[in-house]
Amino acid sequence: MSKLPTQRRVNEAKSLSTDLEGQGTFPGLTVQRRKVINAAGEIATTRPELVAFQHAILCQVGLPRARVAERTFERTSGSASILVEAGKLWDARSATWIEEALPYGSKPRLALVHIISEAVRTRSRSVDVGRSLYDFMKTLGIDTNGRSYASFRQQLSALSACRITLGFGAETIDSKPIERFRAWTDEGGEADGRLSPGAVVLSPTFYESLIDHAVPLDPRAIVALQKSPLALDLYTWLSHRLHRVSRVTGERVSWQALQQQFGQEYDRGRDFRRRMMESLRDVQAVYPTARVEEVAGALVLLPSPPPVRKTLVALPAG
Repeated sequence: MSKLPTQRRVNEAKSLSTDLEGQGTFPGLTVQRRKVINAAGEIATTRPELVAFQHAILCQVGLPRARVAERTFERTSGSASILVEAGKLWDARSATWIEEALPYGSKPRLALVHIISEAVRTRSRSVDVGRSLYDFMKTLGIDTNGRSYASFRQQLSALSACRITLGFGAETIDSKPIERFRAWTDEGGEADGRLSPGAVVLSPTFYESLIDHAVPLDPRAIVALQKSPLALDLYTWLSHRLHRVSRVTGERVSWQALQQQFGQEYDRGRDFRRRMMESLRDVQAVYPTARVEEVAGALVLLPSPPPVRKTLVALPAG
């Protein structure tokens, strides 16, 4: 990958954003690429107003990126591992337990980052998720068209119902991250149209582990990368990993290891590598101080500052 010095990459991000802004158009660019470039310019010139967070283990091993037919999903990277088990939610209208699928894709990732971030910022297991599903989607920056609305409702239900077991070294965190999910319900009947606010309550086990292992992220990068679960996973992984690299020569990660961690759904290694490099281009645009080089058969991770400076982060004690 690019061997440009950190400051030069930052300056190029500023320049590209300024040039495109002056043109008033983005010829040949997709909407997603346009968002990435706009975010890159803003991130290179200003600090985030708020800081987002993700659990350190979820930065290394995440949820499924594509639909999974089975009721369980496992992903392992080194000493970190995740086991996701699909669950059921109670439906009062039908008076039955509804079997949910496994959560997958970008939407549950965006929801989880928001819920985790609010829990860390407010130092509370209970997180308000707005007056309606529509409000919650707007908060996350997700399109609110009919198809996206239905998909997000489905993924939020799947996330709320699932059980996630996290493993790291000799430690196992076994719990439903979301202990309680209160959906948006009518307060005054359909004619009234008012909705009671939704709320998510994290389990004590997950919350305590989160406070000890919260990784700060730039929320503008999360929004810019929201269409690609692979790019989101790569961004959170590098945010957690790069500032821990101590050797000046960096750490080499083979393509085989990368595919095991990020590309289980790819049958051919070259397809995964191509998609990985496309995602890395976008990630480095919104994380301009990330130093990653491509070499024969691997990527080399070089010592880099985190995407959010520690002076901007106020974590709870612990």
